[in-house]
Amino acid sequence: MKHWLLKLEPLIWLLFGQGIMIGTMLLTGWILVVGVLAPMGLVSQGALGFARAHSLGASLLGRLFLLALLVLPLWKGAHHVRSLSIDFGGVERDAAVASLLYAIAAVGSLLAVVAVVRL
Repeated sequence: MKHWLLKLEPLIWLLFGQGIMIGTMLLTGWILVVGVLAPMGLVSQGALGFARAHSLGASLLGRLFLLALLVLPLWKGAHHVRSLSIDFGGVERDAAVASLLYAIAAVGSLLAVVAVVRL
């Protein structure tokens, strides 16, 4: 199992790094607009309406954006939890923990792809 993890390590680090970028740049802006500016009345009601959001999500660029917002933070979270497990003395069970976490991230990614394609 450890052999497969070592072979997949560059791909996992790529997904982890992109998850950090998504979490830092895009989700922060989204939380600012939806969680702060909209309740304060600084964003018009039509800008966050369902019809507008659905039309954005139904376009190709919108679907790619949604996939990035859903998939990449899953891999970032899986890698952080794996590192936390190692920090708490779980070196001997790292292969099992990593396999489980990355399998959960992979299943979540597949579910996200299915959900976005069905939009």
